Amino acid sequence: MVEKEIIFTKSAPAAIGPYSQAVKAGGLVFVSGQIGMDPSSGKMVESGIKGETKQVLENLKAILEAAGSSLGEVVKTTVFIVDMNDFAEMNAIYSQYFTKDLPARATVEVSTLAKGAKVEIEAIAIYIENQ
Repeated sequence: MVEKEIIFTKSAPAAIGPYSQAVKAGGLVFVSGQIGMDPSSGKMVESGIKGETKQVLENLKAILEAAGSSLGEVVKTTVFIVDMNDFAEMNAIYSQYFTKDLPARATVEVSTLAKGAKVEIEAIAIYIENQ
């Protein structure tokens, strides 16, 4: 039987609904979609798509590290973006966080996101037991 472990860190925003920041199961970490919310203030960063993307990726990084993984272990991301015209700016920041052994990715334009966010990213990563 595969066990699952709920992941929580104060270094990333708490869930704003009935879900976990991440769940570890079967050698994988499933990170819930993150938006550009500052974990210390609980407010959205107000620096446009680039600032939001940076905060999103910092949130993902914190959660992955709490789960015993890292951005370098990410195998798949899904990017939800409100305006595909912001894709190039989002991608410029994204490419600073993922530089080699790039994960698979899907990017989808959506009509709206929680808290008025411009971008949300979820991730799946691997982890090694008993590191």
